[in-house]
Amino acid sequence: MTPTSLLAPTYLQMLGALSQWLGKAEAQLPPGEAGALLSARLAPDMFPLSTQIRFACAQAQEGMFRLAGKDFPPSVAALLEEGRNAVEHPGTIADAKARIDETLMVVRSVPQISGQDDPERPIAHQLPMGIIFDFTAEQYARDWAIGQFYFHVMTAYAILRAHGVDLGKADYVAHLFPYVRPGTMPQG
Repeated sequence: MTPTSLLAPTYLQMLGALSQWLGKAEAQLPPGEAGALLSARLAPDMFPLSTQIRFACAQAQEGMFRLAGKDFPPSVAALLEEGRNAVEHPGTIADAKARIDETLMVVRSVPQISGQDDPERPIAHQLPMGIIFDFTAEQYARDWAIGQFYFHVMTAYAILRAHGVDLGKADYVAHLFPYVRPGTMPQG
């Protein structure tokens, strides 16, 4: 298993789930309430749902391009900027789903341009405040990329649940259902 072969399916599965959760919010809540969700937060000092979605997309794109050894596309900077400004401009659920769809296309396209999936390849990851982490590609994928991505996806899930969207574990693990042994799924 390579770092990219670990991250790509994870990003595809969970971003697909996130889009489905937003679809459920649209279907279950009155239009005004569904749109207002994008400004909802778990705590006053946390980013709103719209930022969590954009940062999850940015994390997925960054992870794929970093592992491919390629420069980030302009979409990463756009997602980060939109996320930082989401309090004033949360956008719509349609906007958020479009960003997810764009990111799904990017994640699907990056493995074809990679060619640098050596798990031991060094990766220096610098944060905006100047901290630099020295990882191998495997460490970056395992210890940074997956955790950061899931933080934003799960925060989005929690915001949706906290604001009345009927989601459950089955919504979170829907990608696992093709692996269920026939005849073992509880009925009802």
